[in-house]
Amino acid sequence: MRPPESDAGTGIVPVTTGADEVPEDTVVRDLLQEAPPRLPPWLGYDAVGSELFEQITELPTYYLTRVERALLQHHAWEIAEALGCGRIAELGSGSAKKTRLLLERCVRLRRTTYLPIDVDRDMLRSSAATLRSELEDVEVLGLWGRYEAALEWLRTHTGEPLAIIFLGSSFGNATRAERDGLLGEIARCLKPGEAFLLSADLDKDGEALETCYNDPPGHSAFADFRLNYLTRLNERYGAEFVLDDFVPKACYDAATSTVEGRLQARADRTVAIPGLGITLRVPRGRFINVGYSVKFDERGLAHEVGAHGFVPRSQWVDHQARYGLFLFHRDAS
Repeated sequence: MRPPESDAGTGIVPVTTGADEVPEDTVVRDLLQEAPPRLPPWLGYDAVGSELFEQITELPTYYLTRVERALLQHHAWEIAEALGCGRIAELGSGSAKKTRLLLERCVRLRRTTYLPIDVDRDMLRSSAATLRSELEDVEVLGLWGRYEAALEWLRTHTGEPLAIIFLGSSFGNATRAERDGLLGEIARCLKPGEAFLLSADLDKDGEALETCYNDPPGHSAFADFRLNYLTRLNERYGAEFVLDDFVPKACYDAATSTVEGRLQARADRTVAIPGLGITLRVPRGRFINVGYSVKFDERGLAHEVGAHGFVPRSQWVDHQARYGLFLFHRDAS
């Protein structure tokens, strides 16, 4: 995926866990052989996917980004003080537009190094350059790679006290087992007393959630974003998916409090994927999963994160109890 050398002159460091890292192709192949087949979230975030997701955040029915931005605008000083650190690493940083609201306050309190983590190198370059030009007191070092590799890099490159933040409700874009694995990696990365800030979308009426995660009339950002996963398989692995053979849609499963992004087959489809050495069969009406979005309740979230040695410290939830920012500290015991 990336060259071993650093991105000279751009402040971007490619990260990898080396020999122990599961190859990306293996991850994709294994997930496609699950029932139903699914794809890892990071596969969708090439330059096209990243731009499409930015369009999603501007949809009139997609409340998550607007509510999170409002919470950060209103509580940024309080959060910056509570983080209490000189380094802030962000998982899945994207454009870092919302994060800037927090960084603006942090630099007024202390010297701050921002370590954005993303799989889209172009997005990292762009967001880092923007932050450097607009916030001259922030040092920016981008980590280009998957979360696991970036967290390992942070464990071996110590320095000022560290906080890890995970915004955009992205914590919910994984299965429980995957979330537990990630929380374990984060816990091993932080010292006692250091902070972990995450945002989460709270569970609510299924109709409201399906409205949020499907395109409103006159828009196609969600559909294009989900279909881009098939384009990525075609380009990267020589597959021959026909995009019109699949209907992109989001469905809410009340039993698991999860919105699933789906690509539903219009008819029986069999597609060879030469680069992975497999053939994928999707019967009519069945689907490929291209995204989880788990919804949480406050108590359940605290229990899940707390099981990995984190203590709840503060939370900021909007007045409609739709969405929240949750701050934990690494347990000192």
